[in-house]
Amino acid sequence: MPETVQSAQTIQVKLPDGSVKEVSKGTTPLAIARELSPRLAEAALVAKSNGTLIDLTRPLEKDSELRILTNRDPEALPVFRHSSAHLMAAAVLELFPETKLGHGPPTDTGFFYDFYRPTPFTPEDLEKIEKKMQELVEKDIPYAQDFLPRQEGLERFKSEGDFMKCHFIEQFTAPDEKISLYRTGRFVDFCRGPHLPSTGKIKAFKLLSIAGAYWLGDEKNPQLQRIYGTSFYTRKELDDYLHKLEEAKRRDHRVLGKQLDLFSIQELAGPGLIFWHPKGGILRKAMEDWLRDEYLKRGYSLVFTPHVARVDLWKTSGHEGYYAENMFTPMELDDANYRIKPMNCPFHILIYKDQLRSYRDLPVRLGELGTVYRYERSGVMHGLMRVRGFTQDDAHIFCTPQQIEDEIVGCMDFALAVLNTFGFSEYQVELSTWDPKDRKNFLGSDEQWELANRSLENALQRRNVQYKIIPGEAAFYGPKIDVKLVDAIGRLWQLSTIQFDFNLPQRFDLEYVGEDGQRHQPLMVHRALWGSVERFFGVLIEHYAGAFPLWLSPVQVVVVPISERHHEYAEKIGAELREAGARVHVDSRSEKMNAKIREHALQKAPYIVVVGDKESQAGSVNVRTRGKEKTADMPAVEFVAKVCQLIAEKATTL
Repeated sequence: MPETVQSAQTIQVKLPDGSVKEVSKGTTPLAIARELSPRLAEAALVAKSNGTLIDLTRPLEKDSELRILTNRDPEALPVFRHSSAHLMAAAVLELFPETKLGHGPPTDTGFFYDFYRPTPFTPEDLEKIEKKMQELVEKDIPYAQDFLPRQEGLERFKSEGDFMKCHFIEQFTAPDEKISLYRTGRFVDFCRGPHLPSTGKIKAFKLLSIAGAYWLGDEKNPQLQRIYGTSFYTRKELDDYLHKLEEAKRRDHRVLGKQLDLFSIQELAGPGLIFWHPKGGILRKAMEDWLRDEYLKRGYSLVFTPHVARVDLWKTSGHEGYYAENMFTPMELDDANYRIKPMNCPFHILIYKDQLRSYRDLPVRLGELGTVYRYERSGVMHGLMRVRGFTQDDAHIFCTPQQIEDEIVGCMDFALAVLNTFGFSEYQVELSTWDPKDRKNFLGSDEQWELANRSLENALQRRNVQYKIIPGEAAFYGPKIDVKLVDAIGRLWQLSTIQFDFNLPQRFDLEYVGEDGQRHQPLMVHRALWGSVERFFGVLIEHYAGAFPLWLSPVQVVVVPISERHHEYAEKIGAELREAGARVHVDSRSEKMNAKIREHALQKAPYIVVVGDKESQAGSVNVRTRGKEKTADMPAVEFVAKVCQLIAEKATTL
């Protein structure tokens, strides 16, 4: 009998190395870490018990598989940053006790906290808050969890005027539930955690900016102040990140777009609508010419579709029922109500459906650079990256089950060709699949999902592409492959996507006549490579910091005559380059030569060619190559040939 009592008071803890420890019920992960190694206990940040992150001080009440996470574990970083957000909130309340709190989650790059305070925060306030945060770090204050009856917690926050905390409690807890609170010194927050053991673990942080945010995202609600910050395990990691932020500012496509006269957004016309200027327009033409040529080489048919359609079309496609809030309001015309298109897919389906197809006609690949319009709220638009009007490099493939895997391989080949051509050497690939246990949220049969998943995986494996499976993240209408490029400063950008669609072929009753003479439903794949011309253009600007590869540069060569008597020779060189297919500007203004060179260097011209007496007599040119200090003299014929070759090769370096 004593052995039974003893057994009831102990639990089994399985460690990552497979060993099992028997400990008393109520033992904390931190105590286990101390027993394993004082160094591990010192480095510990959070624990993972049976797959769930918990505080190091949480008593273990049942058998557990336990991991102690340190700064070597990526899973610990969101907890580290969540605790950093609480540290910031604690500092704000000490300095500005009248402030009311919203929420403060971690993000991919740091954290933020929403505050309600009538007086705006200033940059000087951020410095004060940072200083106070450092004081709280030095005090090594514990993150202590308490539990209160829900009603008692509500009354407490109501008495303090914390209307946002009351909302969160009412929204996310049950009436009979005890609510979780975390205390950091005098700061108490409604929060489920987990958190670090104490503030002393946070060694490297920085507050970055202040922004406005409406409570619950509704313009009718009070405006909050959102303070953004970031934190890292080490000072070096923080310094590296801050350097990357400065580099990102230098590469900001909105600033460079204005400096290089590429595009604008006109207030009179409205936000989120892009005006392509002549230089941006010629760069866009180079992009689109390449893409359309590739479409034709790879067996796509080019199509062009209208910008509007009757509401009936959007009802059939399902957009009217499920996507209406992202569409512009209907236009009432004499025959029906119309909506501007948010997507091209229903139009491509109508082209496919315009005639009955045979299995011999498949695959049908329809590609379009089609401009679409989506209603984005004013506060979320961002330069070229998030707009209301944009052009999708959209294609839809209709094929048989026997053809699908080869079609996916073709899409992957096309996606990788985009990366290679536009100068991106690094990328990450994700395969988003369904969750068979969550059947109600996914359309299509088990057989369709099995075929789709298998086809996507086989295609990736055939191309030796490394990928990460994201279970349960498929679209409701089918699984997908996402390709994320890594830019020059290490940022990830969502680029190509390849998506199955079980939904639209059913909605539109798509058919083809099979080899058996019977009618079958084709498989349908959505495929985009850039996502949109505008967004990809913004990524290109930031990746190259405006110094585009020669083949994309709006002006590829600038010819600068030293004086007026050299104008004729400069025009001759310009004419030879133009005849060879280069984009050339001959700057014959009466400005000083060095001033003209500086101006064109700031415009990031790939080549600036200077010609004077020596060059005129020798039939040569003096070449300044972007990014190089030394100039080079070479015969004009040789230079023209070099430029033509680099353009033809679509070289990414000069």
